[in-house]
Amino acid sequence: MRSTVTRHFARRLVLLLPTLVGLTLVTFALLRLIPGDPVRVLLGEHAADEQVARFRAEQGLDQPLPAQYLRYAGDLIRGDWGRSIKTNLPVTTELAQRLPATVELGLAAMAIACVVGIPLGVLAAHRHNRAADLLSAGTALVGVSIPLFWLGLLLAHLFGYRLGWLPPSGRLSIGIEMASVTEAWNLEQVCGGPLGPVLIPIADVASNFYVLNSILTANFAALADVVQHLILPALTLSVVPLAIIVRMTRACLQDTLSQDYVRTSRAKGLPEQAVVLRHAMKNALPPIVTIVRLQLGLLFSGAILVETIFSWPGMGQLVVDRVLARDYPVVQGIVLVAALVIVVINLATDLSYIYLDPRIRYE
Repeated sequence: MRSTVTRHFARRLVLLLPTLVGLTLVTFALLRLIPGDPVRVLLGEHAADEQVARFRAEQGLDQPLPAQYLRYAGDLIRGDWGRSIKTNLPVTTELAQRLPATVELGLAAMAIACVVGIPLGVLAAHRHNRAADLLSAGTALVGVSIPLFWLGLLLAHLFGYRLGWLPPSGRLSIGIEMASVTEAWNLEQVCGGPLGPVLIPIADVASNFYVLNSILTANFAALADVVQHLILPALTLSVVPLAIIVRMTRACLQDTLSQDYVRTSRAKGLPEQAVVLRHAMKNALPPIVTIVRLQLGLLFSGAILVETIFSWPGMGQLVVDRVLARDYPVVQGIVLVAALVIVVINLATDLSYIYLDPRIRYE
């Protein structure tokens, strides 16, 4: 069994390579089709021709497109993701600064969607065609239909500006001090020898996860402020996946509750809670997990809009800024990271199927 699962995931990883190659090729080509010259965007329309030519040569933009792609692919193989045309910083540095914000927002939104959506779906399935079922179905329909940009602006206006309960934008209030994990734990002195160059970059990336950082450094004032800033964008981003999870949980559990083994469990006198949660829900979970996986992968597209509304300094806001600036290396890095995140989510979901349903076998 274990060897079969290992072969399955090894095959998935091998098949991933042509997918990533095709993704980099398509992204590279589409970015070059966008009207506008990145050098002119950065230097301005009135820059001297000599300055433009020199900068284009420095960035390798004066070469033919096939030569540019081969150079980009060769750098990727060596682990070099390139440098930003706009800031001249390494792409990996910019992604390490912005990715944690988007991951934090996406996980918070998905946590809200699952914690609220799955119980609502269970309640709707258990109380089929009653008030709770009709209410949850109506809520799911509204959640799928509502525009995110309208909902985000409404929440920011109501709770941020009118009531003043929550911050309407940003990720951290001005004046709140937040030390990095490296500084708080004095890792530069503690982690000497060969472990230092490995652990310190990991700690620096972890520091950009503000919730995790404030917990690890015991900075509870910063933790409260970060959570307050996180609530409105996470609520906005969670609406669509919450609605879909409610509908899928209701449908899957309704189908499971109509099975013979559920009727047999009830006939044996088992408590209704045990019948629904221990027997029926366990068998309804695999398709629900699939929907959660799909929605988690789609959160990135919604995060672009939500981060722009709430001035959330994540990958969504970064991709909008860099597409407008024609910053090819950063946009290519963002697309590649998004693809890798989706691959990791899919592999983790496949592993969870083995635990949720032991009958599943990967041949």
